[in-house]
Amino acid sequence: MKFICLGYADEKTWAARSESERNALVDECLAYDDVLRRNGNFAGGDALQSAKNARTLRWQKGKVLVTDGPYAETKEQLGGILVLEARDLDHAIQLMSKHPGVKAGPFEIRPTEDISAMVAESERRRAKTH
Repeated sequence: MKFICLGYADEKTWAARSESERNALVDECLAYDDVLRRNGNFAGGDALQSAKNARTLRWQKGKVLVTDGPYAETKEQLGGILVLEARDLDHAIQLMSKHPGVKAGPFEIRPTEDISAMVAESERRRAKTH
């Protein structure tokens, strides 16, 4: 089963850490990601740039509205995404509980949804209209 693990962090708290503290945590995180890779649990992932570089798209009054950054009412912003292979949610929780990134902020873990049947049905519907 695949799980999307969303890592959140407070950018101000991160910036307030010394360079050596930040480097040590990054090294710990990447070392654990290597363990996940070796064990076949790491299916992908990336860090995200600052929320200041984000744009949010919303459908409003018949058109797309683009605004700066996320509109989360929280100090913690999405900082990265890890795609995890695990037996079940308990296994995913067990694996991510050991991830050093939890020291920087919370991780939200969600199972992915198999949408292959939905995609196939949509393709059938669209093929009928062309």
